[in-house]
Amino acid sequence: MQESSSEEYPEAVAQALTVEQAIANLNHLDLSLRYYAAWWLGKFRVRTPPAVDALIVALEDEADRTTLGGYPLRRNAARALGKLGDQRAVPALIRCLNCSDYYVREAAAQSLEMLRDPAAIPSLIQLLNGGVATAMFVPGRPHLAQPYEAVMEALGGMGATVAIPLIQPFLEHTVARVQYAAARAMYQLTQDDAYGQRLVQALEGSDVNLRRVALADLGAIGYLPAADAIARCSTENSFKIIALKGLLQHQIDEVKLRRAGGSLQEKVDDPASVGLSDAAIRVMNLMDSLL
Repeated sequence: MQESSSEEYPEAVAQALTVEQAIANLNHLDLSLRYYAAWWLGKFRVRTPPAVDALIVALEDEADRTTLGGYPLRRNAARALGKLGDQRAVPALIRCLNCSDYYVREAAAQSLEMLRDPAAIPSLIQLLNGGVATAMFVPGRPHLAQPYEAVMEALGGMGATVAIPLIQPFLEHTVARVQYAAARAMYQLTQDDAYGQRLVQALEGSDVNLRRVALADLGAIGYLPAADAIARCSTENSFKIIALKGLLQHQIDEVKLRRAGGSLQEKVDDPASVGLSDAAIRVMNLMDSLL
């Protein structure tokens, strides 16, 4: 099995399994069935305690090993545990940050961001040790020494202001994606408009793949002033709609916080009735124009 950080099973080709089958398959002699079972449990958000327990055990798997030393099952298990939202997985995911497999470390950082447990902050910070000077590509591999993007995004999502001095230098890294991740995290940690504007400027870049990355980052931080630039960005409408949806979700979440204890549906049918700003309503109109 080749080294990869991406999931390989689109829902359209997902095999029918029961929860019991998927959990049992995590211990199957067929390694491909183990790999698929971990993906399936995450994809379909199987949050039962036995499923979570089995995935935590899978984080220590030694059987599914690639010729390059990767741990495919561990990767899928780490990804799945972030989606399931069970805090019991946090200690095991923290241990995964020391795994020899870069992609396991990356998946663990991404899942720890989803779980938002501050206990993970010190271990995530350790992956930034050495700073930009040591953030080099591993010889013969397509990735840097550490999953810096995922680590900085996790620290930003957790509100780890203690990491600001370590993250800020990565704004000058030679890899654009790393710069964007640093800007994303710095905006989350400081709310300084300058960092949001750096990502807006990235939407004018010549590389369409980097424009897509910047769109995702702007959606993740909910940077409302980027709405018009997102709608104008030269890329597929689907990417722009996802980014605008991120902006809108942040506005809805703010309304929920203001109305703590009240009820508010995830889908907003009448924006004015829930107190969304005119700018947020404009985001909805931009989304409609892209459909």
